[in-house]
Order: sequence, then structure tokens, then C-alpha cells
Amino acid sequence: MRRTFTIINSWILTFAIVATFMNYASAKPEKPKVRDTISYSLLKKKPKKTLLPGMSLTIPPIKPNSTSTVRVVLPTDKLLSNVEVFPNPITDQINLKYVISRNSNVTIKMVDVLGNDVMVLFSNRVEPGEQILNRSISSKINRGFYFIRVVAGTESVIKRISLL
Repeated sequence: MRRTFTIINSWILTFAIVATFMNYASAKPEKPKVRDTISYSLLKKKPKKTLLPGMSLTIPPIKPNSTSTVRVVLPTDKLLSNVEVFPNPITDQINLKYVISRNSNVTIKMVDVLGNDVMVLFSNRVEPGEQILNRSISSKINRGFYFIRVVAGTESVIKRISLL
């Protein structure tokens, strides 16, 4: 049974392949269009590379074996970066370091696991640059895991801390 099925399918496949080649061989080839390529290329205008209508872009040629000393500094869109909380775990004092790229209102809160505000550590307008905040933690706060939420403008960074 299996051998018969294999023989029949192999004949069908062979017939399909032969039919495909016969169809391809009997097709009429298209005649190539004859043009005078020299006169055609002289009449054809080369398109200019444009960024916007009316603006053209020219790129200077690159010289081999030369290096550029030009530094490209891309502006960062991040307002808040490099947020560090130390020491972690915290016993009595929290130290927080962060970098602000421009003037902004900064709010730093301690939040419990459920998202409830435990205490506001800082809320004020801050100048750009690296900022360091040192605050003592009251003894009224229970031991456990908390989060420090630093909000500057519309950006927010959350760091996990443990309180001993």
C-alpha cells in the first residue's frame, strides 16, 4: 500500500515538473527594445538629491586615510538621570544623588509597597547639575521594603530600598 502510494505520487510530481518546463520552453520571448544608449544617456537629466523642495544636499567627498576631530554631541531629552540611593539597606539616614539637565520642579517621596505616600523627602525647584540629598529617616517608619520615587517635570524614576 505504501509503495503504491509513493510510486503514484512520484509519477504525478514528475509529470508536473515536465509540464512546467514544457510551458516555459514554449513561451515566446520578448524582443528587447533597441535604443542608442549613448544619445539616451546624454539626454537624460540626473535627479538632484533634495531634503525638502528647494533645498539641495551636497556631501563633500571623503578622503582616504584621514580622521575627523569633530565631536558630535547629541542633545539628551532626558531631564532626570543617574539616580542613586545609598546606603541600601537604610538604617537612619538616606542619601540620594541624581542629575538634572535643566531647571525643573523635583519631588522626592518615600512610597510603600502598595503605592501609598509614606513621607515627602524633598519638593522644590532645582537648578541643573548633580544634586545630593541627605535626609534622616524617622523612627516612626516600620522596617520593610519601600520605594523612592523621584519626579522631575514629567519624568519619574523609582528605586527600591529596604529599611532596617
